[in-house]
Amino acid sequence: MRGGSIQLAKVSGIRIGATPSWFFVLFFLIYILTGYFGKVLDGSDQQAFLSAVGAALLFETSLVLHELGHALAARRYGIGTTGIDLWFFGGLAKLDREPATPAEEFKVAAAGPLVTALIIGLCLGIGLAASAGFGAIADTATLTQTDTTAFTALIGFVAGINVLLLAFNLIPAYPLDGGRIARAAAWRLTGDRNRGTLFAGRLGIAFAYLLIGAGAYLALSGDELNGIWFMVLGFFMAQSARAAVVGARVRERLDGVTAADLMSTDPLTIPPTLTVLEAQEQWFAPHDAPFFAVVADDGGYLGVLRAERVSRALSAGQPILLVSELLDDPDGQDAARVAPDTGLELLLQTPAMRALGAVMVVDGAGRLQGVVSAEQVQRALVSVAGGR
Repeated sequence: MRGGSIQLAKVSGIRIGATPSWFFVLFFLIYILTGYFGKVLDGSDQQAFLSAVGAALLFETSLVLHELGHALAARRYGIGTTGIDLWFFGGLAKLDREPATPAEEFKVAAAGPLVTALIIGLCLGIGLAASAGFGAIADTATLTQTDTTAFTALIGFVAGINVLLLAFNLIPAYPLDGGRIARAAAWRLTGDRNRGTLFAGRLGIAFAYLLIGAGAYLALSGDELNGIWFMVLGFFMAQSARAAVVGARVRERLDGVTAADLMSTDPLTIPPTLTVLEAQEQWFAPHDAPFFAVVADDGGYLGVLRAERVSRALSAGQPILLVSELLDDPDGQDAARVAPDTGLELLLQTPAMRALGAVMVVDGAGRLQGVVSAEQVQRALVSVAGGR
């Protein structure tokens, strides 16, 4: 239900997308709200429909802002975001990696609820400034108002739905934000991220079963729509929480496996003094390799030379260009470099592992110690899975 995302916008370089399931929810919400606004507004059916569209879009905007809170907080700690997707049950900021410390986990998790709380405060402030009155805002927030203006109804609805969103998200059950905050707390107390994840994941599974049970009760009591919604939500929460628990158990087995344990210690390298033509004829053509590490005479790692850069240089009529001028980073600080003690989990998250299919293991003195390929990482993961 989160596949096939369609891009809606880009904010601060972050892609905002929506899945087909989100459009279903949006149209259903407009349908429900049109009926509500038709009862509380003294106006035409067109006014009720337009108010419903505005309320639904404002709510979805608040979801995007909530997820942007997570994404921008993560960016402060060097965690990239591949995008934000709106789907059946709300929004999801897709982070490149997990936070590295309990403090990072807490701040990234708390950023979304903080944004939601600010939206609630903003709605109340605007409503009171417009002399709508707290009672009128509260009545429209709880959908109990029977006679009001379109402005008050919109402000009240957005405030009320965000109060529900905030309260639900702060429940200490993974994968909700409250569950991530609970994981950060348990991680801080135990000093072990895996134990923190197991704690929050088990809370998430228990809460998911509670939701499924509540949904079944509602369905049997005649409230089929809400009952089914609760059960489906509980099912997805249980899946996510169970995956977190399994992942934590796997990570326990991965702890202690480093790049130094997996690397090939005698990789093929090329010197920086070769020309592009020599590199192509003597190295790339015979070995059919997508890249080579470039290493100085003293063993110092200089960077990665990719086959496509060599091909482009030759096509541009630059056969005597030195390979040292075509490296990913001439200062040797490219994304393909990792330290020997880099853990297996971090190796999986290294961008170069996805882009190159390998990473270069470089010691503190800047000397190349070896290369870890994606195949070696895969073998290690298979070994871990076989030991479960």
